[in-house]
Amino acid sequence: MVNNYELELLYEGKAKKVYKYNNYKLLIEFKDDVTAFNGLKKNNIINKGKINKQISSHFFELLNKKGINTHFVRDYDDKSFIAKWTNLIPLEVIVRNYAAGSFCKRYGVKKGYKFEFPLVEFSLKNDELGDPMITSEAILLLKLTSEEILNEIISISKKVNEILSRYLAEVGIILVDFKLEFGLSKEDNQLLLIDEISPDTCRFWDAHTMESFDKDVYREDKGDLITAYTEILGRLKI
Repeated sequence: MVNNYELELLYEGKAKKVYKYNNYKLLIEFKDDVTAFNGLKKNNIINKGKINKQISSHFFELLNKKGINTHFVRDYDDKSFIAKWTNLIPLEVIVRNYAAGSFCKRYGVKKGYKFEFPLVEFSLKNDELGDPMITSEAILLLKLTSEEILNEIISISKKVNEILSRYLAEVGIILVDFKLEFGLSKEDNQLLLIDEISPDTCRFWDAHTMESFDKDVYREDKGDLITAYTEILGRLKI
């Protein structure tokens, strides 16, 4: 386990632990814990962390090759990878290609409605407030980041969506929506895509049956979570 490496634990969240690796890098360990509804539903599912790490590493490596700057450096072990240390921008960026989840609840739209173009939304990354939705104008008024960086975040998010949507379509998976986070590198202040890209933070649907291969399986008690996540591993041949 990571604790045996005698690294300083900097942060522990619902799904990951973050350790100081050196002055400019972190070690990120994926946990087997799974939560939903702001932590009201919680379980520990063996191998969930390992699978999420494998999928996140795979996607980050793909995006790095495609010219998207991410925090991913290299794998460390079966549940951890080394990442560049960043100063977090306290925003969650949600990119939606289809109506699902909270969007349907907010606007009364039928689940599965396909958008004419990708929708980019923001929420304030604040657990105590329940990660409320926030507008671009409010982001700038609260000085959470600059207008230049915000525009760059939007542009990168749309590029990530294009890359991953096309990639997943080749294996019969629809990228319904997903969450991204960003930070500024502690070493050179470069804007980086950070956190994870996994079935915990994305909605993946089978292109033919619309079956879920993501955390909705757990949220909605629709089957075995590991079976669903393993389907992603198999299709991506990880």
